[in-house]
Amino acid sequence: MSRTEPESTLLDDAARAGWLYYVGGKTQDQIAAELGVSRQRAQRLVSKAMAEGLIQVRLNHRIGACLALEQTLSERFALTRCRVAPGLGPGGDPALAIAPAAAAELERFLRKADPLVIALGTGRALRNMVDALTPLAAERHRLVSLIGNIAPDGSASFFDVVMRIADKVRAPHYPMPVPVISPTPEENAAFHALAPVRKVVDLARAADVIFVGVGQMSDDAPLLADGFVTRAELENMQAAGAVGEVAGWIYDSRGLYLDVGTNTRTGGVRVEPGLDRPALGIAAGASKVQAIHAALSSGIINGLITDEPTAKAILAF
Repeated sequence: MSRTEPESTLLDDAARAGWLYYVGGKTQDQIAAELGVSRQRAQRLVSKAMAEGLIQVRLNHRIGACLALEQTLSERFALTRCRVAPGLGPGGDPALAIAPAAAAELERFLRKADPLVIALGTGRALRNMVDALTPLAAERHRLVSLIGNIAPDGSASFFDVVMRIADKVRAPHYPMPVPVISPTPEENAAFHALAPVRKVVDLARAADVIFVGVGQMSDDAPLLADGFVTRAELENMQAAGAVGEVAGWIYDSRGLYLDVGTNTRTGGVRVEPGLDRPALGIAAGASKVQAIHAALSSGIINGLITDEPTAKAILAF
């Protein structure tokens, strides 16, 4: 270490190098290019990350730049909770970058002694969160889905996470037994009139904490990619101002829910803006910046787990 190099800066660099190597799967040459150092320097930084215990399964050192972003985001959007993970560099998967931080946040609630109702959305980010989750015993808590678990072809929704989490934490779980999006508003109403569905809906509405993904409504919208809406439906909602969705519910650039398109047929429970309990968005990636910004602005979500590049883009939006 240089005599003039502060230990905190060295640990920042070591933490970032270890993250890129062990989570991002980067080579030492790629890490050197990413950090602007020599290959030998990159190798020493990765070794120091291990020697200092900064890298285990998760990143235990909080990089200063990420902490600053967390504080700025929290102040700007009045957040109850904010975690910013280091990015994985060009070509890295943002959903993988945020999964360990999201899992740690969920575990924080699962370890609470008092029983909680934890409501969950669906999507790839939450599925990665479950994969990063440490198995533990949490029988005192209840897990409930916010969104239907039936795909258009009648199969179980691929990204449903409630049962996956329940397997890891051995908690009672309550899937939402309705289609993600029904063919007609009348069919959606009929499903929600059923007594078992009403019980799950009531449980979801009373949740103590909420974890949701945030989907974009651009041409690469997850709802389109997963077959829940057609191209024509997406274009109609885009024309009405749709920019994002949370738990399948579409909203505009101000974070206001729309009364058009699939919102008339969406199953499950809508996350209302301005809740007095944690509603955490788990999302990252350049394509999601506008959708996240809108959800934060209106208070649909009052907490955020994201990565460093996305955090910077939200603040610059």
